[in-house]
Amino acid sequence: MKTRFLIPTLIAGIGCGQFGRLPAAEPAIDAERAANTVILDETGVQNLRLESVMIEERDFQTTVFAIGRVEEIPGNHYAVSSRIAGRAVEVTAFFGDRVTKGQTVVKVESRLPGDPPPVIELKAPIDGLVTESDVLQGQPVEPDLELLDISDRSELWVVARIPEERAKGINVGSQAQIVFPALGEEPILAELERFGVEADREAGAIEGIFVVQNESGRLSPGMRAELEIIVATRPNVMAVPEEAIQGDPASRVVYVRDFDLPNAFVKVPVTLGEKGGGWVEVKRGLFPGDEVVTRGAYSLGFVGGDSGMSLKEALDAAHGHEHNADGSEMTPDQKAAREAEHDHDHEGHEGAGAPAWLKYYAIASTLLFVIFAQLWWNSKRKPEPVAKA
Repeated sequence: MKTRFLIPTLIAGIGCGQFGRLPAAEPAIDAERAANTVILDETGVQNLRLESVMIEERDFQTTVFAIGRVEEIPGNHYAVSSRIAGRAVEVTAFFGDRVTKGQTVVKVESRLPGDPPPVIELKAPIDGLVTESDVLQGQPVEPDLELLDISDRSELWVVARIPEERAKGINVGSQAQIVFPALGEEPILAELERFGVEADREAGAIEGIFVVQNESGRLSPGMRAELEIIVATRPNVMAVPEEAIQGDPASRVVYVRDFDLPNAFVKVPVTLGEKGGGWVEVKRGLFPGDEVVTRGAYSLGFVGGDSGMSLKEALDAAHGHEHNADGSEMTPDQKAAREAEHDHDHEGHEGAGAPAWLKYYAIASTLLFVIFAQLWWNSKRKPEPVAKA
């Protein structure tokens, strides 16, 4: 069990003879920890839309980031044309249509004599998408004209521009996690098939060509792609998502859910290592099982002190008994002293409501009573007999 964020409810007490050891009061909360604790109510947590992830040791991938674009695979593009001159008497496939291999897409009536003239059927050579259509019904047709272009997009290329200074360690067969911002989906894994034939001198980059599957048809040529190309993998590394890291470059922190207090988050300094694949290595500051805030971590740094309960109120609610302002458990003597002070304040409050003239009247009456009582007592006293010589 962790004790860094968990406030222990029972610690070793003082020995009590045959009855054993009794639990002592909880220790005071570390002042630095208290100062770095943000306590919210349920509404605050919902408004910030906080999300967190449980940290465990994982395989950490050292990656190289690159930007790319989706392109058609050249060998998967086909043209449909007529081998005879004539006229298109029927067109059944148009730009944007999906066709299947062997499907009739155009019927061409030959110019050769006949009654009726002979008609040939042009069929789709592959399953694919009609990407160009240059024929209309009734239009003359010549053998040297392309009527339709059909593209098989079940597989596509992602052509990445890899910075030359970071290309070391990237080889054919290297894998990459690829994200397509237009789709907003989880990354897909693809493999480097080849490098481009020329480098970009101006950009200082080389091309890496990855093959991706596109059975759903949602990818289109020209789409932007973001790649994390994997160059090395290390096991058993403590790492957090990049969005969890906050603070300035010289003082990085994360927010960890308190193990004891609900809706409480502790700002923890961390020492970072490498970045890769959307994760950052944490060399010092966290332990396995820490629940680190990811979404909403940035907003926690701007939460004010009046956004929820105080540390004392949160501890009282979590433990079911009262605490001092420093977070330590309130002892019986402290409770008695607080109750005595409360009673004194209550009595003072009751007396504080009397008018000033009534207070002065009471004081004067008391003094007069004492004076007259003394005079009366003196008058009643018998004089002592004078002794004779």
